[in-house]
Amino acid sequence: MKKASDVISFLQSEPRFKKLQNVRCIEKIVDAFLPTTRRFVEFGYIKNKTLFLVLSHNAGKQELDNNIKMIKEVLNSIVIQECQGVEFNEIRSFVTNKPRKKNQKKRSSVPFYEERADGEFRIDMFKDEKLKSLALEIKKIVSHA
Repeated sequence: MKKASDVISFLQSEPRFKKLQNVRCIEKIVDAFLPTTRRFVEFGYIKNKTLFLVLSHNAGKQELDNNIKMIKEVLNSIVIQECQGVEFNEIRSFVTNKPRKKNQKKRSSVPFYEERADGEFRIDMFKDEKLKSLALEIKKIVSHA
């Protein structure tokens, strides 16, 4: 019996799933950009062996154009697992004329963690009154946050 990862990699290598492989490759490349550049990238696609990146602002395009030579050198020197079989020689970028929707959330690379502190700790162990009052203030701040 084959492993699930072997079956998935086999299916992704089929021609009918080529676009899925392109999307995963582009996402991996965009995730490697600096956060200042990454926040301007709306989406990307590959057409005629050219990687097109659609940006939301002119500042992002200028930033990307300034670093495009460095990006090409890095992509030529490293092997990205998701980009096996994906071919592109050029990287082009342009700014979209469609404004970003207000309720559209941009995918963040920083995961959200809930606060584990609940503000419950012992204050009676402090002998000094100043220290005890300071600990009470901290407990109020943490428990109301």
